[in-house]
Amino acid sequence: MQLNSLSVLLIGCGKMGSALLKGWLSNGLRPDLTTVYEPYPSQWLSGLVSQGLQLNAQPEAKPDIVILATKPQIMETAVPKCRLFGNGSTIFLSIAAGTLFSSLEKMLGEKTPIIRAMPNTPAAISRGISGIVANEQVNDFQLALAQNLMAAVGATVLLENEQQMHAVTGLSGSGPAYIFAMTEAMTQAGIDAGLPTKIAEKLARNTVAGAGHLMLESGEEASALREQVTSPNGTTYAGQKALERANTGLGDLMSKTIRAAQQRSEELAQKSADYE
Repeated sequence: MQLNSLSVLLIGCGKMGSALLKGWLSNGLRPDLTTVYEPYPSQWLSGLVSQGLQLNAQPEAKPDIVILATKPQIMETAVPKCRLFGNGSTIFLSIAAGTLFSSLEKMLGEKTPIIRAMPNTPAAISRGISGIVANEQVNDFQLALAQNLMAAVGATVLLENEQQMHAVTGLSGSGPAYIFAMTEAMTQAGIDAGLPTKIAEKLARNTVAGAGHLMLESGEEASALREQVTSPNGTTYAGQKALERANTGLGDLMSKTIRAAQQRSEELAQKSADYE
């Protein structure tokens, strides 16, 4: 099934929901086959009504897929809006961190085909990546459909089990924020080194963006690319040694950062389980 023939019900259109919707629309999703439930619609979302999008209205027909893009904390109040589509052929795709299959099945029906995905915000420019896992009710066609939907806004990886979703949340789901924070830190370091603010910001932003693009386009391992720019006893080598300091270096810091986000995902999952 192609995007231009897919009927979609999107529950929640905040930052991530908007990023996904923008990506799907740019890749062929038809506004007139799309319904969105969003209590606080943006001006951009409201503007799509003129193109046929249904905003905060009941879908005219059973949708092919329902996207659950609400915050995990309000999932319990949002899901009942589409419960009537459960236990049937409609696929439910949840991008809410920490909301388990068991909780979703409790709310939607145990025979409901449910897929969990964890995308990230670069999906807005079709450069995201999503981890995907399905419950036992999902067939091969439905899984392929969900993968194609997420592939329209970036790369996808199929997970072995639901437990791995916590690590995906910590690494790639939250990952863009870490890259932006690193860019801020590089900018400030440039300013501290004597550069004007605008020049430091431009150098940092383009270095991060360019290095990421090179890593994707070259196909080489990150370690190989790092070694190519690190001459023995050169300037990069000196900086690299500072990054690799034991206990305070980048590796340890990144491990702690991702683990903290992973643990928060696990906490949300526990709260989700307690709801049952």
